[in-house]
Amino acid sequence: MKGDPLNEQSQSNPWQAHRESGKTSLRIYLLLGSLVFLFIWSYRGSEIHLLQLFSREGGGQVLTYFMRLFPPDLSGNVLSDALIGALETFAISFLSVLMAVAIALSLVFFGSRNLVYSGLLYEMEARGGWRRSSRRIPYLLAKGILNFLRTVPEMVWALIFVFLVGLGPFPGVLALGVHTGGVLGKLFGEALENIDPQPVESLQSTGARRMQIIFYGIFPQVLPQFISYTLYRWEVNIRVAAVLGFVGAGGLGQRIYIAISLFLENQLLTLMLVLYVLVTIVDYLSAYLRRKVI
Repeated sequence: MKGDPLNEQSQSNPWQAHRESGKTSLRIYLLLGSLVFLFIWSYRGSEIHLLQLFSREGGGQVLTYFMRLFPPDLSGNVLSDALIGALETFAISFLSVLMAVAIALSLVFFGSRNLVYSGLLYEMEARGGWRRSSRRIPYLLAKGILNFLRTVPEMVWALIFVFLVGLGPFPGVLALGVHTGGVLGKLFGEALENIDPQPVESLQSTGARRMQIIFYGIFPQVLPQFISYTLYRWEVNIRVAAVLGFVGAGGLGQRIYIAISLFLENQLLTLMLVLYVLVTIVDYLSAYLRRKVI
């Protein structure tokens, strides 16, 4: 019975095996050293003071503020205002996801490498010529727009749109829709660039055209991932929508900011409980839709 070839090679050349083992150990030590250096540098750069965080004085202040939150204010006007804020937050997250999907789908098919200037669809074009070379232009434009949309944080987009359209839920929808459109565009693009090429090749061999290949060979493969990414970003947006209220973008976040500013701790606890219930409902709804659709 023959032995392992790698084991036989290491036995026949022990110095080479020792050299390779030494190189691997050196790489591990360098990686660990780099991680330790980054940790120390980040720790000092972030000005973290754990003793101050866990000091008796700091803990006492946190406990005092926590006790002031109870009991929650369950009066009729506070609950009705919290319910209106919850509905606004839900509407902001839902409409922003629909807007984001529209933005992502309008750009992602131009920003996917295998659909524009590489892969089978690209090879279907006549070789050479300015038409094939010019395909890089829409690709670069689409990638640049998507990168810019997701690079600018939601809070900055919200501030910009508050100046443009005023206070309220509308700038929250625009801010989340624009930023999430960039995020979904990246996720959708990665899904498109990792498709199985076999269905595409089968359709191409039957003489299918470019749009037929996209709709029947590519889109069915990526649709479950598109839906999963969209539902996940909806869960994220329901939380972010509450934060955008701090800059006047409506919803529960704006009411929470007012309660904090006016030291209305009992109302603050009520709003936080309503937000928790809203997030829980959206999480369960998203999980249900994911199970039914995907």
